Amino acid sequence: MKRQIVLDTETTGLNPRLGNRILEIGCVELINRKLTGQNLHFYINPERESEEGALAVHGITSEFLRDKPKFHEVVETLLDYVKGAEILIHNAPFDLGFLDAELARLERASFVSVVDGVVDTLVQAKELHPGKRNSLDALCDRYEISNAHRALHGALLDAELLAEVYLAMSRGQNSLGIELEEELSDRNTEYEHTQAEYAEIRLLSASVADGEAHREYLEELEKANKSPSIWKAVSA
Repeated sequence: MKRQIVLDTETTGLNPRLGNRILEIGCVELINRKLTGQNLHFYINPERESEEGALAVHGITSEFLRDKPKFHEVVETLLDYVKGAEILIHNAPFDLGFLDAELARLERASFVSVVDGVVDTLVQAKELHPGKRNSLDALCDRYEISNAHRALHGALLDAELLAEVYLAMSRGQNSLGIELEEELSDRNTEYEHTQAEYAEIRLLSASVADGEAHREYLEELEKANKSPSIWKAVSA
């Protein structure tokens, strides 16, 4: 069983080193590439105001977050949920930077020490579509995934969209594997048929008369070309 968690965060600003904090976490679970519906979602009181640019992106106000739990109140639930799973994040360094900053405040180990690796879907998208826009919105358009309900960014909504994008992006790799297996199977079948055909071929030795006729033919060929035949050189 392969368990993957698609994760996204919303924050009060762009840089955790400037004191910006996480205010929303959304997680979507995949098991063997199937959405399970067993998702995890928190709004978090970041204990500070959002910067103007960040607020314009997510629209989550301080008033709304005032009665929400603080990060230290949800950290155990979060880490228990993601433990041992492969994590899928779009532009992973951003979210990991914030998660590690929150964990460091609590003197906890880094986020990646708890999980079974992190896959950056932005890196995957750039490899698949070099030179093109690979934002989540652009990928939704490219893979015909509806994001009409996404007026503002939201961690759970974005994680749900990213899960669909990831499945669409990686579906081609699976198809390629299936096609390769089918091609190898076809080649093996063709080889087996060829071997069977070869097995039915009977080899007959030349008679004395055939050998004498061949020798006379070579002598005439040498006289006409005024040079020894290649056949005699090889036979020797």
